[in-house]
Amino acid sequence: MTCKLAICDDNEEYARFIDGLVARWAERSGIQAYTALFPSAEAFLFRYEEERDFDILLLDVEMGGMDGVELARRVRREDDAVQIVFITGYTDYIAEGYEVAALHYLTKPVNPDKLFQVLTRAVGRLARNEPTLTLELPGETVRVPLGKIRYVDVLHNYVTVHAGRDYTVKRPLAELEQALDERFYRIGRSCIVNLAFVSRVTRAAVELSGGESLPLPRGQYEGLNRAIIQRM
Repeated sequence: MTCKLAICDDNEEYARFIDGLVARWAERSGIQAYTALFPSAEAFLFRYEEERDFDILLLDVEMGGMDGVELARRVRREDDAVQIVFITGYTDYIAEGYEVAALHYLTKPVNPDKLFQVLTRAVGRLARNEPTLTLELPGETVRVPLGKIRYVDVLHNYVTVHAGRDYTVKRPLAELEQALDERFYRIGRSCIVNLAFVSRVTRAAVELSGGESLPLPRGQYEGLNRAIIQRM
């Protein structure tokens, strides 16, 4: 199993300490863990606009500028599957943790065994809660969580799944569509969009929160808007 984690802490030394613990946990658990370290909430959000495929967020609560709780609120608006763990020296923010469905609070100094337990719980919850799309790529099989997929489009006989990264496979769009759920809406013959990422709809285009603009075929405007309203 693979897992992508973000560690967000304005104390670089402590962030690297947590990174080392994550590496130890991953080795013990037989998990391929990929970590990215961020010195601020703003730095994370800048990256998040391009890559929305993080599975677990380890967030310091007290940071200069935007704090970890506000960062969690922003992420949770668009991703209800990511597992959020707060790391803090205080217990004053527990109520806010309920608001963003945080998995756990860890107090500094972090106990390694406690962190390992929380990470194992997070992985277990990800496996239970989030359906995935299985893609056969050259030399590897990838399971992409449906909640990470922004849209899917087709060119000739090849379908590209746009998630944290792009995956291109030779597979009929209609076959792939059957593996998706009610979050997805097909616009025309060549594109399926995740309604959770739609930020604006005009009669000519669908704009996504990541900045993409997808052409909207003629006659699709009313149906797409109805689908968005029904999902709200």
